[in-house]
Amino acid sequence: MTRLRLPEGVTLVLASKSPRRKELLREMGLEYISMVADISETFPAMMHPREAVRFLAEKKARAVAEVAGPRAIVLASDTLVEVDGEPLGKPRDEKDASAMLWRLSGRHHNVHTGVCVVWGDKMLSETDTTDVFFHPLDQADIDAYIATGEPLDKAGAYGIQGKGGKFVSHINGHLDTVIGLPCQMVEELLLRILPNQD
Repeated sequence: MTRLRLPEGVTLVLASKSPRRKELLREMGLEYISMVADISETFPAMMHPREAVRFLAEKKARAVAEVAGPRAIVLASDTLVEVDGEPLGKPRDEKDASAMLWRLSGRHHNVHTGVCVVWGDKMLSETDTTDVFFHPLDQADIDAYIATGEPLDKAGAYGIQGKGGKFVSHINGHLDTVIGLPCQMVEELLLRILPNQD
């Protein structure tokens, strides 16, 4: 549970509809409302995935802050899987999901999650990275997993907290970063942006 205290009359707004991020905030003991950022989730082509997630989190947070108003603290995040320096976002279709999972099979990849907090004219953002290691997969594993529908709305075509977790042999870093919201980083950013926190 968090030790955060929001000022009276101030609302925490999560700039996401992700049920996974909502659950992580609830586990932190934070009350919030959810608003979806109406933005194009694009970033400069030459930007490294680690920087891209921070860029996108800032983009989402600013967009929601404009709508939510000055009594809202806006929290946004974005997650990308990186393999060989290339970002893997959500797959376009089942064929794309299969190709992504084959790229991850039997090897290591990075998961980057950027977090941004905006309150009035103040903005703070950071990125956390976790290393993830996959077991070797075969086509039957991949086809059965895709048939569940789970990979189609997940960066890198898998959800570590769902059925895709069976593909992971181990991680180095924070599990909640892979899920999509590094809770320790969220708390640190909120502590920095809020007054009178001790």
